[in-house]
Amino acid sequence: MAITHASVSRLPDGLIAQARTLQPRTVALRRELHRAPELGLDLPRTRDALLAALRDLPLTIRTGRSCSSVVAVLEGTRPGPTVLLRGDMDALPLQEDTGLDFASGTDGAMHACGHDTHTAMLASAARLLAGHRDRIAGRVLLMFQPGEEGFHGARHMIDEGLLDDGPELAYALHISSTVPSGELHHRPGPIMAAADVLTVTVTGRGGHASAPQDACDPVPAAAAMVGGLQTLLGRRVAPHDAAVLTVARIQAGTTDNVIPETAELTGTLRTLSEPVRALLHNEIEQHCRYLALAHGCTAEVRITTGYPVTVNDGPATSALVRVGEQVLGEGACVPMTNPLMGAEDFSYVLARVPGSLAFLGARPPGVAAADAPPNHSNRVVFDEAAFPAGVAVYAALALAALT
Repeated sequence: MAITHASVSRLPDGLIAQARTLQPRTVALRRELHRAPELGLDLPRTRDALLAALRDLPLTIRTGRSCSSVVAVLEGTRPGPTVLLRGDMDALPLQEDTGLDFASGTDGAMHACGHDTHTAMLASAARLLAGHRDRIAGRVLLMFQPGEEGFHGARHMIDEGLLDDGPELAYALHISSTVPSGELHHRPGPIMAAADVLTVTVTGRGGHASAPQDACDPVPAAAAMVGGLQTLLGRRVAPHDAAVLTVARIQAGTTDNVIPETAELTGTLRTLSEPVRALLHNEIEQHCRYLALAHGCTAEVRITTGYPVTVNDGPATSALVRVGEQVLGEGACVPMTNPLMGAEDFSYVLARVPGSLAFLGARPPGVAAADAPPNHSNRVVFDEAAFPAGVAVYAALALAALT
């Protein structure tokens, strides 16, 4: 199955106008979810609000067992292949500071990455597609997933049979507060990084701070590791292979006159290829162990594997651009020069199904890119006027593949 120039040219006219007529529904669901954000894999209120929004549509719906996932299938009027569309649903552990009249009412939780918008846009795309069901030869698999923010929600859904219907294409949109509203930013190949967590515990021998010669201080060893790890990246990774290692937390000691027995480093490793990822896992462990020994200490190195690299299929990305320009107009699709070093668990789907993830711009009008709080900020605001673009593109991708 492929989206061709001919199939794009057969898209029904006025999809963006139809998406605009659904805007009150899209905004209402988005704001309902925004007011009541939930974290992780268990999102009962979010799931129930979504199910209510889909209730009157001709969908076959199943919910998850290990998490609050929703899989909705729209069957066309004729047999054919399957296209998967993804929208994630979970929030972030942040205290909202936007001043919006529909701001989060849950202390310590906020939809700061726009997953509420993804869910609402995909729900409206389902409604738009239901109105064109007679054109569809095959099925649309709507993937509403919890736990994208570090909880491997996509993997849970795959383990529960998400891909058993054998989708041949998979697409996801991710909203961005810093991209001009309505633009679609795309890139074939790696678009987001693998993300792993690094924890190093350096163990020495505690003692009195006035007599370091009688102790074995782990703090200088830990401090040396921070700089040494950056040198390691520059000397073991080729200049054309991107990698980021950030030590984000150092913890040692309890007071000013005691040399602690242990010091701990915590950080993140981001890579754009599996060979570089495997190389650095090994090099980081050796570097920290031997540097600790050089200071008379020992080091326990733990690297917790996170999401894999998000890799967009080349033909699927080209098809997304053709669809985007047909629906949104020439110039709306903007190529990305470089990938982002953030991570995304749609990578689990793209590792098994050709497809693509693209970024939908929703920077509020009149706000410069440099002044727009980014995704994951507790002050981030998305332009709701961008929603019809997302709804129309989601629907058009399915229609171009299945008609």
